[in-house]
Amino acid sequence: MKAGLVTFYHLHHYGAILQAAATQRALASLGWDCETIDYFVNQDIRILKPPTTPGRAANDAYNTLHYPALKRRWQRFEAFSKAHLRLTAHRYESLAELREARLPYDLLVCGSDQIWNPVIFPDGRFDPVFFGSFSPLRKIAYAPSFGVPHIPEGMEEELKGYLDRFSHIAVRERQGRNIVRDVTGRDVPVVLDPTLLLTAEDWAALAAPSVRGAYILCYCIAPSGALEPYIRRLAQETGLSVVQLCGTRRKLHPKARLILDAGPAEFLSLFQNAAYVCTNSFHGTVFSVQFQRPFFTAVAPAELAEPESSRTFSLLNRLGLTERIVGKGDTAGLSALPDWAAAGEHLQTARQDSLRYLQAALADEPYQEPSASETAGEAPLLADRTRCTGCSACRNVCPRDAISLLRDREGFAFPVVNPELCIHCGLCTKTCPMLHPREAKPLPAAFAAWNRNGDIRRDSTSGGAFSALADYVLEGGGVVFGAALDGRQHLRHIACFRKEDLWRLRGAKYVQSDLEDVFRAVKKCLETRQVLFSGTPCQVDGLYHYLGCRPENLTTCDLVCQGVPSPAVWEDMARYIETRRGRELQTVRFRNKVEGWKNSHFTAVYDDGTVDTHPLFETEYGRAFGRALFLRPCCYRCPYACMNRPGDFTLGDLWGLRPEEFPEQQQKGVSLLLVNTPHGSHIFDQLHLSRHPFPVERAIAGNPRLASPIAQPPDRAAFFAAYALTPFDQVVQQFCALPPLPLRAAGKLLSPEAKAKLKRALKRGQR
Repeated sequence: MKAGLVTFYHLHHYGAILQAAATQRALASLGWDCETIDYFVNQDIRILKPPTTPGRAANDAYNTLHYPALKRRWQRFEAFSKAHLRLTAHRYESLAELREARLPYDLLVCGSDQIWNPVIFPDGRFDPVFFGSFSPLRKIAYAPSFGVPHIPEGMEEELKGYLDRFSHIAVRERQGRNIVRDVTGRDVPVVLDPTLLLTAEDWAALAAPSVRGAYILCYCIAPSGALEPYIRRLAQETGLSVVQLCGTRRKLHPKARLILDAGPAEFLSLFQNAAYVCTNSFHGTVFSVQFQRPFFTAVAPAELAEPESSRTFSLLNRLGLTERIVGKGDTAGLSALPDWAAAGEHLQTARQDSLRYLQAALADEPYQEPSASETAGEAPLLADRTRCTGCSACRNVCPRDAISLLRDREGFAFPVVNPELCIHCGLCTKTCPMLHPREAKPLPAAFAAWNRNGDIRRDSTSGGAFSALADYVLEGGGVVFGAALDGRQHLRHIACFRKEDLWRLRGAKYVQSDLEDVFRAVKKCLETRQVLFSGTPCQVDGLYHYLGCRPENLTTCDLVCQGVPSPAVWEDMARYIETRRGRELQTVRFRNKVEGWKNSHFTAVYDDGTVDTHPLFETEYGRAFGRALFLRPCCYRCPYACMNRPGDFTLGDLWGLRPEEFPEQQQKGVSLLLVNTPHGSHIFDQLHLSRHPFPVERAIAGNPRLASPIAQPPDRAAFFAAYALTPFDQVVQQFCALPPLPLRAAGKLLSPEAKAKLKRALKRGQR
């Protein structure tokens, strides 16, 4: 039986040519004669190209300077292709030409690589050739990738038409499975990249000798970012030389030896013989795993925010190696070695499953993807790290105290289950808010509000609406729970029984609070009195899930939240401030009104009575917080960033007021107050507040976090990679310091378009 393979192969790209060779070999191992259809996909692989743009001219200048080495690389790619790929005798250059061809195949195989990614083609559309649309032959797909998290709008029907013609489909990433399911309704398996169908011994037989001696291999196809501190520290602590296989042009280490002439065979040898590998290439990760080299890998910011869209996450999750991804809270320590025995077993199982799919597809037989085993003694199901809010509901509900909240390398608390204490009752799984969709509520009523007590209002972040609500509960003999900083600047939720102590709960605190056993304390208080609980929306929702109901004597207030910064980063910043000033912090005001509500100041009061105060976003902490640099991972995909609020009330600043609206009040601060429930409406009517109805749509316009989560900044992973390995003062200088005065002045003068153009130019210069 003979198969025609439709894939990328002719690009002088290591992953493309190696996956094509691997697919052919895998098909041959299953008894099929396989030939790759030589379809040229509008790619110019010449070393020197016409300098049609300034970027192309710069590229040619670089390539001219290194022409001998790049020529050897070109020749080695061509030689490897001739030696290890079977190609059609004729090169096809169009869909029409392929339709007219008399192809001698029994079957077409489409995959792997990003052949189904519409964005990479010149017209931004799918290329029908890579769906085998030129032939009526039966078609199967093995591990193609869409390369994008979502199909561009308006292209779903076109894609469905292509996919419906396949008898069997298996994709390379979980996101690809979601796309196929959404478009066709078919539930398809996720299989290994073809390069993992072969063994390390298979690849070693194709390797050509390259660098001698022990070395750290760096292979980056994008700016190294989060990998740089790992490269630097590995070189420093091991004393090994750094070898850089050039994808990106910028040197990744001052003493790196640059390798420009490696072909696919040399590429294999470089990975096979490396002492350590640092890479942000998927296939760099693959061959680190194949040859069991200790490695660290980086992924794009979008992949960190949505791991299900990442081929690297998909692979390493399957192998139990996600801790090798840098810039995460669970990244392995620098000297920690992968568990190769366990990873090898996982890989062997996944390889067998993938080959079973391929064998079934080739034979046109049904394939049933193996289900995950459910064995007794496994840890209970909780939200994954990108969704867990740290609300503490699981910890508080556990009847055996088997769950602890422990800080990770980013300084955020995550649940850890003690298997010796866990009785598998399932309460934690039933209680976790992230595992259960919330019911939709009617749109809330919005108000502009402010406290009638001028002193309280002055001591509050905005209009002092929280204090009016807290006063109401305390006057009724109740208790108020909210966040307060202690003497070491650790933020924790506390109970307040007297109005005189409410000052501790007032004001914004830009850090995630520690809830400890507060939910249990709230439940105890609810037996005898009214309770007001104030916190972020995820904390409020966590409390309701812990209680399992909405008690009549519980009132909740959630906050319009940009996201919660790392407690460890804030505490390190507090120590950094103390060291720099040579005195201890007594208290901190993140949003002080020394110059009015709209020009909030970060104010630090020291133990000797001295005070520092500066505009918030001109301080190091405020600048980084404004960029959302060190928020909890779930904040960038927050399900509460909408108008479906969990609390009875929502409080925030009423940004976006026009000059003519409450002109006498704007300098003093105006609260946005949303009344979300009938219970909240009943209490609202009894509060000592000045209030005015406000259009909901304008409330959302002034507070974007009522509509969508904040975007993850591109350098978040780099920040936390540096935070894990570098002294904190150096981290602050690199990521939080204000830019030089000339740059700040230029930033105020340049248009957004000019700024974007300058950023692109600077990025090109770094490559």
